[in-house]
Amino acid sequence: MGVIAWIVLGLIAGWLASVFMKTDSSQGSLTDIIVGIVGAFIGGFVMNLLGNTGVTGFNLYSILVATVGAVILIAIRRALA
Repeated sequence: MGVIAWIVLGLIAGWLASVFMKTDSSQGSLTDIIVGIVGAFIGGFVMNLLGNTGVTGFNLYSILVATVGAVILIAIRRALA
């Protein structure tokens, strides 16, 4: 995937995770992008542990994987704060 696709995927996944975890009012678009991109790596790692594929491109499955990873990241950040 290209850099622009990673940014858009990160933005979508980060925003969905922030809405799900109710942190959307405290984070901006840049934070959503960063959380989404890091979440894509975390989600890919978790999916590989479960025997599935991680982020496979710009598709609905990849957005779901990245969102799950971003939710995990936000939960870890909350637990440490």
